[in-house]
Amino acid sequence: MRRHLSVPVAVAVLAAALPALTGSSPATARSGDAAHGHARSKPLVIAHRAGTADAPENTLVAIRTSLRAGADGQWLSVQATRDGVPVLYRPTDLSSLTDGSGAVADHRLRDLAPLNAGYHFRDERGGYPYRARPVRIPTLAAALDAVPAGKQVYLDLKQAPARHVVDAVTRVLDEKRAWGRVRLYSTDAEVTGLLAKDPRARVAESRDATRQRLAEVALERACKSTPPAGSWAGFELKRQVTLQEKFTLGTGESAVTAQLWTRESVDCFRSADKGRPKSRTPIVMLGINTPQDLRTATRLGATAVLVDSPRQMIREGNGH
Repeated sequence: MRRHLSVPVAVAVLAAALPALTGSSPATARSGDAAHGHARSKPLVIAHRAGTADAPENTLVAIRTSLRAGADGQWLSVQATRDGVPVLYRPTDLSSLTDGSGAVADHRLRDLAPLNAGYHFRDERGGYPYRARPVRIPTLAAALDAVPAGKQVYLDLKQAPARHVVDAVTRVLDEKRAWGRVRLYSTDAEVTGLLAKDPRARVAESRDATRQRLAEVALERACKSTPPAGSWAGFELKRQVTLQEKFTLGTGESAVTAQLWTRESVDCFRSADKGRPKSRTPIVMLGINTPQDLRTATRLGATAVLVDSPRQMIREGNGH
């Protein structure tokens, strides 16, 4: 999906900004990690939707598959049923992944029990292996039980209204005493705002705030602010965006594949952490699905990377 960065800038400024957006600045490519204070240690590998390329997404099968591959953690999509039970599911309609239909919020938990969460999953040969051996939509409680202590858990809350899913997740985290195990994320600013009111919650700053700061560093060469203390940031390493230039008589647009995580932007996000290496702001880089992107994220000092296929990326990262 293409995003619009509506920034009223002159052509000269756009020309200066494009090297940062494409990640192809010669100076950046030649500069050493030590000079910029970036660690070369490998980021944690987090299974996106529990490893959506290797098994039916957001299922216990996917969690177990990614753990066997060596994943350091799980990124799980969460919605709440009509009776307030948080379950792992991402799309707006059940027909996208299962043999059912309708929104999760319109069904009770017992209604979801017969559905096959792997109904539309295709293997490498194009077959549907889980139609003959169905997998179910798991509850958040069951998923937390399936992830061993010491593995990271990211919960991506995917539902509106915000209060319904936030209250449901809060109840389970209370019951499981799991606040210390999870990091919380949402593309919905209302969700992150509600979560941030609980002092136990480790919440990513809003996606809007992260995007704005990344754009300011790329286009204005300015670090105007840093994330709130105790928060973390997550955003794609690369993103299809449209630069929009405003004129008196209209606008001009240019499509760009933007690499918004650069040395400059990482330094900006962590500028308040200088002298406190143990408390530096966690940065999760999303959409890391090629060896080249994994090397880039490692060079930039990402805390963790989100991958669709832990099996492939861990093998690539180990040089096999």
